[in-house]
Amino acid sequence: MPGGLRIAPSILAADYARLGAEVAEAEEAGAEWFQLDVMDGHFVPNLTIGLPVLESLRAVTDAFLDVHLMIDNPGEFLEPFAAAGADMITVHQEASAHLHGDLHRIRELGCHAGVALNPATPAETLSEVLGYVDLVLVMTVNPGFGGQKFIRGAVPKISTVLRMAANRGIAPPVIQVDGGIDPTSAPVCAAAGASSFVAGSSVFRWAPGIAANMAALRASLAAGV
Repeated sequence: MPGGLRIAPSILAADYARLGAEVAEAEEAGAEWFQLDVMDGHFVPNLTIGLPVLESLRAVTDAFLDVHLMIDNPGEFLEPFAAAGADMITVHQEASAHLHGDLHRIRELGCHAGVALNPATPAETLSEVLGYVDLVLVMTVNPGFGGQKFIRGAVPKISTVLRMAANRGIAPPVIQVDGGIDPTSAPVCAAAGASSFVAGSSVFRWAPGIAANMAALRASLAAGV
């Protein structure tokens, strides 16, 4: 799994008629990690991509592919997404009936295991599984749609998760943030301990373009402002 501070462009915001080209452009601009948001219209009020898109991307990129399952019963879909080329599979604490088992199964399938928390879900709900995750995704919007306003009140969960890991004497997971991430909000999350920043609209949809947008995000993280 890529280390350090990493921008993870979310293809939810990409132009699907040019998806391969836009992913290649983001890679040229330094992206090593992409997030694929899978939504089922039940757990969240939106329908997005599935296995064919992951398979298509895996065929054209060696980048780290992070599959964020925003679906009911995620445990039923772990094997297909692992087989399709996911490097990481992230399931929601709120959607997984058997979270401990799902996280173990993800690792058994050869993927990194992530767990996501919605804005209203306390970090403490991960106390029994924190030693079994590689990444904790702190949602900084309510999941379902891109382009939402950053929820600053979710930021303290970042330091809470890191403190919980330290208190238990376990290696800290990567802390990822997703939702409203741009050159203003990313440094706020980095200051709290986040190291992976999912950015959709602020990479793919803003002017002047992908390369400049990636550069602006990197500059904001380097400057810490």
